Order: sequence, then C-alpha cells, then structure tokens
Amino acid sequence: MESTQQAEQQRAARERRRQLLEAADRVVLRDGPHASMNAIAAEAGITKPILYRHFGDKGGLYRALAKRHTDALLKALRAALDAPAERRERVEATLDTYLAAIEARPQVYRFLMHPSEDTQPPEHGPEQGFDVGRHSAPLLRRLGEELAQVIAERVDLGPDSEQLARVWGHGIVGMMHGAGDWWLGERPCPREQLVRSLADLLWGRLAAVGDRAGGPGF
Repeated sequence: MESTQQAEQQRAARERRRQLLEAADRVVLRDGPHASMNAIAAEAGITKPILYRHFGDKGGLYRALAKRHTDALLKALRAALDAPAERRERVEATLDTYLAAIEARPQVYRFLMHPSEDTQPPEHGPEQGFDVGRHSAPLLRRLGEELAQVIAERVDLGPDSEQLARVWGHGIVGMMHGAGDWWLGERPCPREQLVRSLADLLWGRLAAVGDRAGGPGF
C-alpha cells in the first residue's frame, strides 16, 4: 500500500512539474529572455514561493527548460542523421534542422542563450545578475558530445578516432551555434543559403572519409 501511494505521489509530482514547465514555456515564448519568475508563477496560477519549491531558483528552472528543449532538438537531429539519403543531403538536413528549430522559436532560443538586458532593482534579488552564459555552456557541450558520439559510431577517422570525433562534434556545434546566432539576429540571407554555405565548409573532409566498418553509415 505504501509503495503504491509513493508511486502515485511521484506520478503526481512529475505531472505537476510538466504543467509548470509548459506554463514557463508559454511565458518564454511571449517574453523571451525577459521572462521572470513572477510572470511564470502567475501563468501557472501559483505563488512564486511554490515555483521556487519545485525548481529552487531561476537557474533551476532554466536547466529544466534547457533539458526539455535540448532533448527535443537532439531527437530531431538524430532523425535527420538517420534519414535514408546521401551523405551530403544528411549533412544539409542536420544543419537545417538546427537552424529551423531556432528560427521557429526565437524567443526560446534567446532565453536559453542570451541574458536579459534589463537592469533590475534590488528588490528583485534572486533574479538579479542571472548568468545565462554559465548555464548555456553545458547545453552546448552536451550537443557537442552527442554529435561526437554519432560521428564516432559512423565514420572511420583512423588513429585517435575517439578524440578526433570529439573535436569534430564540438567544432560543428560551435559553428552551428555561432553562425546561427548571427543569422537569427541579422537575417542576411535565406536559411537555405546558409545551410548550403555551412555544408560547403564542412564537406571537403566529410566527403573524403569512409564509413566505420559495421556502423550505420554516415
């Protein structure tokens, strides 16, 4: 009986957390990096102390939202990499998947990657000086490690292949992030043109390397 009751309580807590994250998403979609704990609590119909009880502070809420969106992005990127297509088409599809994701939800992207420029008065204490960069770096590292694993599984890089796969994985993520951040802010060209240009930059070495024996191919 006790274990059943505990399981039910855990299920209810997970469901409540999901509802709070969906409320936070709605505020972030509206306010971007200016989203506040006060606004999120109001959207969820709870008080701010209850929100803190679930996430601790804005950093805790940020990490939960970052995991939620990174999980979805990684799933989409894996689908693009697994699609039945020629290697060049998969490279372009993967780049396009990332750029399409930040284009579709720019306010979410800005919340995850850029701090608010608002200067808050002292009474806002817990949210003052929120360092988004300190939290976003692990998100990018996670993407880099995930891509490195995919490369290591699929591509024969010869000696020191594991280390080289990590260099490639983090390098490609850094390129996508840097180019995507610039493009989203300035929109200097259509997304399709940026995808082709980035793929051209990557393609020389990717075209030359062979698939890993026994792997799923790249």
